[in-house]
This record gives sequence, C-alpha cells and structure tokens, in this order.
Amino acid sequence: MKLLRVGPPGAERPIVLGPDDTAYDLSGRTPDLDGAFLSRLDTAELTGALGRGELPVVDLAGQRIGAPVARPGKVVCVGLNYRDHAAEAGAPIPAEPVLFLKASNTVVGPNDEVLVPRGSTKTDYEVELAVVIGRTARYLESAEQAAAVIAGYTVSNDVTERAFQLERGGQWDKGKCCETFNPLGPYLVTPEELGDPQALELRLWVNGELRQDGRTADMIFPVLEVIRYISQFMVLEPGDVVTTGTPAGVTMGRPGTAFLQPGDVLELEVSGLGRQRQVLGKA
Repeated sequence: MKLLRVGPPGAERPIVLGPDDTAYDLSGRTPDLDGAFLSRLDTAELTGALGRGELPVVDLAGQRIGAPVARPGKVVCVGLNYRDHAAEAGAPIPAEPVLFLKASNTVVGPNDEVLVPRGSTKTDYEVELAVVIGRTARYLESAEQAAAVIAGYTVSNDVTERAFQLERGGQWDKGKCCETFNPLGPYLVTPEELGDPQALELRLWVNGELRQDGRTADMIFPVLEVIRYISQFMVLEPGDVVTTGTPAGVTMGRPGTAFLQPGDVLELEVSGLGRQRQVLGKA
C-alpha cells in the first residue's frame, strides 16, 4: 500500500493509492498521515474499504506532493552506514551505528525547493532509505520486534552542508539542520508491499549526471538492526523518521567536483519507493 499527502504546505490531504495507482481521499478517516494515524494503521481494513468503493477518488494532476508523514516528532539519522561511503569520507568502519538527529522542520516535500544556506560553500546531497515508525519502540530485543514497529518506508535526501558539519566545530547537526534539508517522499510504502529493505537500489543524479548508485545490501548495519539499536538509547514514537545512511558518490568524496549551487537540479530514487526532484534555490 502507498500513502501520500497532497496540497499546499500545511494544508496537505491524506491519500491512499489503489492497486492501479488510482488516488483515494482518506480525509474522512483521518485529518492527516501523522503518528496517531500510523499507530492504528490497518492495511487489510483499508484494502477492504477500497474494494467496497468507500473512499472518494481524487485527481492528483497538478497537485503538490508533501512529505508522506506530517511533521515528525524527530528524525534520527545513521551516519557512515555504507562501507564505500565511509571509505570516501576517510573514516574507519564504525563498530556501532553512528547516530545524529535532524530537526523535524527540515522535512519538506519530495519536489520542493532546497535552499542553499547563507554562507554555504559545501552544500551536498545524500540519497537514503528512510523508515517511518508506526508503533512505540523502546529496548527492542530482536529483528522481529524491530520489524513490528515499522509503518513503512520512503525516500530521503539527507542534504548536508559539509563546511558547517566538519569545519565549524561541535556536532554534525550544524550541517544537517538547515531549512529544507530533508526532502521526504513521495510515498510511504508499507512493509508488505516493499518487501526486503536490504534488496533496494538507490540512485541520485545532479544536473542529469549519475553520482550515486548503491544497494541497501551494502549497509554495514541493516535496517532492522538500526531500529533495534536506536531503541536502546531513545524511545521511537509513531510518526518518527529514521534515515539509514547513504552510499558512496557524495560531492565530498569526489575531489575536484563542485558542491551544489542555486539552479542545480537533483533527482533521486529508491527502487519501489518512487522518485524525487529538487531545484536548488538560495536562503
């Protein structure tokens, strides 16, 4: 099942796509795709409602697509989770997942403008598989328990300002939390539709040039271990987002390649989860 939100920022409507990609309005069942809805999501019941014709059809032509989950409580990110990316960053393979937080107000729609921050010299991109949480998770003990708290998966662009991140002292958050630095979507795809999260392809293009071409099979810490691990240190709640790391090919790992500038176009995709497109602007 694919769920999405359409409409102007702050006024998005919840939508479910049928098997033939016909769009149906969920507004009669929930005001938004938020933690409260995800905590009670019953895909079998929704499938039945679609089959019985209980949901009104919606024309999505020309409508903006928002992030597939209303403003998350938190965005938890994993750094250096692909061996090839750790190598291009000159970092050792982590013994445990590297965690950092991204401000929830960085989340924008998958095709919204991304703003190069004031004073930026090294704005960069990172295509990632993101997990949306559907059940409260604390001290999970197994991969099976981790799988049970996942509402679905989506695409994230973990936009990063490298000079802010690495050259200005302190934590990575300086380079991760700038406005518009987490395009998310287009869809939230439920686990039974997506299948194995370790069998996905991730790609990103800059101005039509393929820069990243990776596989989730190459993660150091697989998705379910990431969720289990995070729950040992913080409580994950319905509507929270976890991004799981990026493969090699970021600008930082390509000596002589220019960092992003206003006017550049990013296109990115994860197999089974759809595609994003952003034109860069200036803050």
